[in-house]
Amino acid sequence: MATAPIEPPQRLVSSLSSDPESPQRRWLAALPTLLQEQLVSWDLTLERVHSPGGRSSLVALVRQQDGTPAALKFPAPGRPHEAEALGIWDGWGAVRLLRRDETTGALLLERLHGAVSLRSLPEAKALLEAAGTVRRLWVEPGPDHPFPTLAGQTEQAVRTLSAAQADSPAAAPLLAEARELREALPTTATEHLLLHGAFRQGKVLAGERAPWLAVGPAPLVGERAYDLAALVLDRFEDLMAGSGAAAAARRRVAKLADSLDVDRDRLRDWTLCRAVLTAVRETAAGDRQRGELLLEFAAWL
Repeated sequence: MATAPIEPPQRLVSSLSSDPESPQRRWLAALPTLLQEQLVSWDLTLERVHSPGGRSSLVALVRQQDGTPAALKFPAPGRPHEAEALGIWDGWGAVRLLRRDETTGALLLERLHGAVSLRSLPEAKALLEAAGTVRRLWVEPGPDHPFPTLAGQTEQAVRTLSAAQADSPAAAPLLAEARELREALPTTATEHLLLHGAFRQGKVLAGERAPWLAVGPAPLVGERAYDLAALVLDRFEDLMAGSGAAAAARRRVAKLADSLDVDRDRLRDWTLCRAVLTAVRETAAGDRQRGELLLEFAAWL
């Protein structure tokens, strides 16, 4: 068992709020102690903290009492219900949840190959494997599920787009279209399934019991086209760097929609919404260049 204090990876530290009184910073300050106590409580041996790691959790590679490898994860505040979603999937298309601590939020997960994601594959093969993985996650959430819904998040999304429209006259028509679509789409959806919520190629890792398994969900309930829209946007910079990029973007929408029997128009509309919303957030976070690229991508659709 480890006795020396651990240092959270810099990527995690820099991605959290800088306000020392925020829940995220208080959680970060307590993290070394939480990790040490969890190792003792679950009789785990620490190998190392996964680095560079993610922006919303700390993952430590550990060994269980019998020597079986596992991953100990501490999600940052603001990412609820990951354990509930993993419990529903029970290893089908996603990493298997072995144990959870409701007090600390710790999750003990099966060990995957963290350095090998779908991003290591050629683009066409990666998209094919990603589509096959995400379709396994689209299941009924049950009548009393705890997950947020796309419809329930509409007001906040519309507020964000309206504020951006007022501040960005040049992009106002595109922002207005995204706002109108974000209001209308949840009201016309005919399916309400459990979604990964943050699906992309980098969230699908190589495993032992299955070739590819999804990790890091931000689960919510809605229609499949919402999850698939994130896959359309995945590695969009690579697509934009090629020739005929606008046509290639529209082909990607059509290909993914047809491969999973999703309506092309709804996938196009959700992709535009997600691209514009992400552009607004990236710009607000200081990455104006990426925000402008996302708006350009959305305009091609």
